[in-house]
Amino acid sequence: MTLEQVKQTSIGTWQSLAPEIRPSAQKNADGTLKPFYLTREFTYAAGDKFELIVTNFADPYGKVPLMKMTIKGHITWQGPHQIAAGAQKVDFFADEAYSVTPLNPAVATSLNQYTKGFDNWEVNHEQSILGKAFAPFGLSEGQIFKEFDLIYIQSGLLFWGARNIDGRGFDTEENRPTNLQIPMVRK
Repeated sequence: MTLEQVKQTSIGTWQSLAPEIRPSAQKNADGTLKPFYLTREFTYAAGDKFELIVTNFADPYGKVPLMKMTIKGHITWQGPHQIAAGAQKVDFFADEAYSVTPLNPAVATSLNQYTKGFDNWEVNHEQSILGKAFAPFGLSEGQIFKEFDLIYIQSGLLFWGARNIDGRGFDTEENRPTNLQIPMVRK
């Protein structure tokens, strides 16, 4: 696919096939990486705008929700990615909205211990972290969240890059993914 074909085909809403697992940046007591279970709902619209809703779970079956993150912003297309013919490098900028909603009392309690400058964190109460210091996600005051990723479409499935196995984020060009993640399907 050409860049324009990838953009056109990407328009719409996509969702996880099932709960997914990723390595997190947090470690267990034995030094192994903690698993991060989640589902994704991604909407891409004309004008290179996107919305991503990530719901984090305590379990691999997605039965115990912990937190929901909503990110809105823009995509910058950076050219072909060598992972597969038609894959494109993309940079996601959360420059319109970035919010967090605790879905579990333990998460709300934890956020209240580690974040200052916010209202009291409560279950099902969304708060914006856009441009704010938010230590749980490693964000500094004034920082706009950005990820260096990829988009690839094959057989009606939308792929992004697989997380680095050591838990590193896609926060630099050098950390841009080199493998494909579990795909999303049209909603």
